[in-house]
Amino acid sequence: FVPQMLVLFLLLSILEDVGYMARIAFIMDRIFRKFGLSGKSFIPMLVGTGCGVPGVMASRTIENERDRKMTIMTTCFIPCGAKMPIIALFAGALFGGSGLVATSAYFIGVAAIVVSGIMLKKTKFFAGKPAPFVMELPKYHAPSASNVLRATWERGWSFIKRAGTVILLSSVILWFLQGFGFVNGSFGMVEDSDASILAAIGGVIAFIFTPLGFGNWQATVATITGLIAKEEVVSTFGVLYPGNLTLNIGRAFTPVSAYSFMIFNLLCAPCFAAIGAIKREMNNAKWTWGAIGYMCGFAYVVSLMVYQFGRVFSSEGVSVGIVFAIIALAGIIYFLVRKNKYEETEE
Repeated sequence: FVPQMLVLFLLLSILEDVGYMARIAFIMDRIFRKFGLSGKSFIPMLVGTGCGVPGVMASRTIENERDRKMTIMTTCFIPCGAKMPIIALFAGALFGGSGLVATSAYFIGVAAIVVSGIMLKKTKFFAGKPAPFVMELPKYHAPSASNVLRATWERGWSFIKRAGTVILLSSVILWFLQGFGFVNGSFGMVEDSDASILAAIGGVIAFIFTPLGFGNWQATVATITGLIAKEEVVSTFGVLYPGNLTLNIGRAFTPVSAYSFMIFNLLCAPCFAAIGAIKREMNNAKWTWGAIGYMCGFAYVVSLMVYQFGRVFSSEGVSVGIVFAIIALAGIIYFLVRKNKYEETEE
């Protein structure tokens, strides 16, 4: 995926260098204000399509504290480059490589930002209107080849270095945990991965994800390692399902559970590096944990609805989880349409 990422970084660098970024932020301000964000929030979100870390860091250009915090809490909903391997894996394994899967992932990310903005602005933590848009608009000019190539190289090398080192180290650790365990009271290598240390760790919390359709230890472990780096989700499956990964994933998931898994990992808390960036920009432990908790909770609710309603429409059957999915949907609709009781504080 390195070539695709380099192309993405190249195009973003060109947009920045020609002066288009500031203008698109100005254009988007009127739209973003309707759901509680500033037009300046568009730049971090656009940068976040490449990597969530610079996307979060780009929010520091937003002067208003309310707008900045809301931008930080919603920027990582946009699928970054590290999440593309997850989309590609499941699109190829269960959806015939359909481009609609990737397209829908981005639309769901945008919808998550819109819904979150509307709901959050109706809380006391984000009461008030977005700050007026004030930004210097540079003149259009031809991009400088040296500036574009330098920015592309810096972003690309950072991505390669971070992804390569993290994936290599994590894969070695996962291989050890998946290959060793306790059998008949003695520790050693195991032939059956279900008896491994990794299976024991994943099995303890796998029940949490059962209502989402992927309550097995393999998917649970992949989700946890995704917090280290989102690229790690695919490499974890590569360790746990040796051989033809696409074929094995197709056997382990149904289309509905696969889509639910994909959505959860796209919307939940980002990688450790992005969480570190959130901590630096928030500069407050409570706000940092609040942002992480909100993203994970929102991802859980959306995945719950995707899986439970998906089972109904795909004739997979109905479970008791549909009741909670209906309650969750009703709750979201209520928060979207209810009157903002903090409107009186707005000027």
